[in-house]
Amino acid sequence: MSGRVVFLLEEPSMKAFLSAFLPRLIPGWREGEHFLLVPHEGKSDLEKSIPRKLKAWREPGTRFVIVRDNDRADCAALKARLLGLCQNTPRRVLVRLVCQELEAWYLAQPNALADAYPARAKAITNLANRHRDDPDGCPKPSRELTRVIPEFQKHSAARQLGQRLDPNDTRSASFRVFVTGVQQLVASKGGVFQ
Repeated sequence: MSGRVVFLLEEPSMKAFLSAFLPRLIPGWREGEHFLLVPHEGKSDLEKSIPRKLKAWREPGTRFVIVRDNDRADCAALKARLLGLCQNTPRRVLVRLVCQELEAWYLAQPNALADAYPARAKAITNLANRHRDDPDGCPKPSRELTRVIPEFQKHSAARQLGQRLDPNDTRSASFRVFVTGVQQLVASKGGVFQ
């Protein structure tokens, strides 16, 4: 692999999650050396910064991954809009949408959630069973998790679940697509990626 992979993120909790998760996904990866996590303060901040960062980044061989919550938007239209922000760059860019938000990835792996919050294991199982077929379809998984896990905090949960989620065993389609995309980006050379 030549050059680092820079992750442009919607918010700080995704940074906390990926900081723990990526070295497990790509063995030997070290933050700062192999990948860089750049959080933003929400969707509009991220979207304003994409063209500027892609144009201004001077490090040769750098590839980018843009990660944004879908939040019930039209997936195809949102991805097309984000790719449009990347048009005037020769950089490799991967756009990945989290359906609907990061907490759906947790909901898709109730065993990991129960491991992080053992006192709430029964409530977690009941909630996960309600969304068994499509955890990505839960409109507000963060609200649902806060309801059944009163001590749930986005940032600390992100750190804990980044250490626990299994990249190979999930019911979340958006998590599978994210994992596969990052693995392919790391393994590939040249060309613009979507």
